[in-house]
Amino acid sequence: MSRFKITDCRVIDLPSFTDPRGTLTLVDSEVAQSRLPFIPRRVFWIHDVPTAAERGQHAHRSCWELVMAISGSFSLTLSDGTQEKTFCLNSPNSGVLIPPMVWCRLHDFSQGCVCLTLASDDYDIDGYINDLQTFKSLTAND
Repeated sequence: MSRFKITDCRVIDLPSFTDPRGTLTLVDSEVAQSRLPFIPRRVFWIHDVPTAAERGQHAHRSCWELVMAISGSFSLTLSDGTQEKTFCLNSPNSGVLIPPMVWCRLHDFSQGCVCLTLASDDYDIDGYINDLQTFKSLTAND
């Protein structure tokens, strides 16, 4: 199994265009091909999260994700089993790239936050690792 490190998690800036009517930020096939290591197959968003709640708490076996706050803010804590890094997401113009086999925890949601995720794979329950101890044992030998 290919092993990614916390250093493979990075902020991806997205093209935005501003005029007197507001700002438009986009991800199309050209943007995806030039800035992401995948073409999105699935898009979903999380909203109405209580401020004390946490989301994520899993890793993907093969799926890549780009996670962004399109409204409000939240913290994203990532771990490769050895190192951990926390990002504060609060801009709709950028997101954090999460490779496979990186543990992901979303927390500290602001009121009204909307978290948008672009994923490389269709939903597959078997592609998730939902137990932290299992994740640690899978990444311990790498």
